[in-house]
Amino acid sequence: MTPPALTARAMAAAVRGGADPGAWARAAADRAAANPWNAFRPFHRDAVEAQIAGANRAGRLAGVPVVLKDNLADEGQPCGCASRILEGYVAPYTATCVARLRAEGAIIVGRSNMDEFAMGSSTENSAHGPARNPLDESRVPGGSSGGSAAAVAGGVVPIALGSETGGSVRQPASFCGIVGLKPTYGRISRHGLVAFASSLDIVSPFALDTRDAALVAEVMAGHDPLDSTSLREPVGDWEGACDGGVSGLRVGVLAEGEGEGVEPGVAARVAEAVESLSRQGAIVSRVSIPSTRLALAAYYVIAPAEASSNLARFDGLRYGPRAAASTLAELYLRGRGQGFGPEVQRRILLGTFALSAGWAEEYYVRAQRARARITHDMEAALREVDVLVSPTSPTVAFKLGDRAMEPLAMYLADILTVPASLAGLPAVSVPCGMSEGLPVGLQVTGRRNDEATVLRVATAVG
Repeated sequence: MTPPALTARAMAAAVRGGADPGAWARAAADRAAANPWNAFRPFHRDAVEAQIAGANRAGRLAGVPVVLKDNLADEGQPCGCASRILEGYVAPYTATCVARLRAEGAIIVGRSNMDEFAMGSSTENSAHGPARNPLDESRVPGGSSGGSAAAVAGGVVPIALGSETGGSVRQPASFCGIVGLKPTYGRISRHGLVAFASSLDIVSPFALDTRDAALVAEVMAGHDPLDSTSLREPVGDWEGACDGGVSGLRVGVLAEGEGEGVEPGVAARVAEAVESLSRQGAIVSRVSIPSTRLALAAYYVIAPAEASSNLARFDGLRYGPRAAASTLAELYLRGRGQGFGPEVQRRILLGTFALSAGWAEEYYVRAQRARARITHDMEAALREVDVLVSPTSPTVAFKLGDRAMEPLAMYLADILTVPASLAGLPAVSVPCGMSEGLPVGLQVTGRRNDEATVLRVATAVG
């Protein structure tokens, strides 16, 4: 299956011009129901027809089919986070970001497979089995939003939503050869997103090109009184910013993205993309931010610590199937032991330990200090240049099963995406060529609330 011939913008323009608002949605829903690449989860098909009947035919996303990651609430639809502990759970309300897409005419046609509770880098941690990369089914699509990435890369929909905590949209976008945009933390409401790590989580779109990604993010962005972390800053014209070009922009090539572990083919494609930016008038320099080497270690203390708190609500009593037990303690132990998969259990244990008496200062507080240092140093570097560029991932998509039994090797897949997440900065992954027949992604990171410049550079690459 190949990507759709039309972008989301072209589809919406056709519907605004009088085309059938349900044509693409029905076709996409049929494809999603067939579950190619094990990328999709159950979705009530009758909801598609109801949306078509009531769709805003004059909206910016009129008639555009969209797939949601399985951790986004959509009233009346399953919301399982790819976990046994939420089996049978149906969302009682709709996420703010989803409501804003619908208000502009988008039609939700499916839900996507993911790493359980968004914990993973390959979508192999799903309770429903691993998703596969449409470009090479022997390889992973990335994670944790791998199902959404596969839905776009495989041509089911032009737009899909994922969630970012430490790279869970940018890394799958790189592996699948599409665009993945993470706005500044707080730009898009987290209301209706099942929490993993609250100080890091943000809803983020996948798209075929930067203009589609910019349009969808722009529609979803803006203050939400239902989310205390959502920002009040004006959003601006992100879609229009894509046409700004790069002449005169200062592009900093991150030295820490050129080191050991970056595959030669990945490094070569990134170097070619940087040379292309230079030819278009960008002023290229090399930038070193040594503290970013601390990011992965800090992230894998902070994120599990927040997860151990956020996932305490899943106790086997209020959600999903209830385990057979004779005491309350036994019910908790069996329910959580049977409901959570190995990776989720591992991170809950790590996080609980990092917050425990006697160890919180040694681990959690030190990790937060490292986070503050990384944020300070990245923001300082971005006063000298307009954007930072690096590979999105040090490798192309790896084989299914290659890292499944090696947690540390899996965590290293996020080594280049985590710094922007810890600092809350906007970043995008855009395709920049092929290595060994597989896509390579270039990551562009910018100043807080300056998505416009990030998108200018990414569009020049794409």
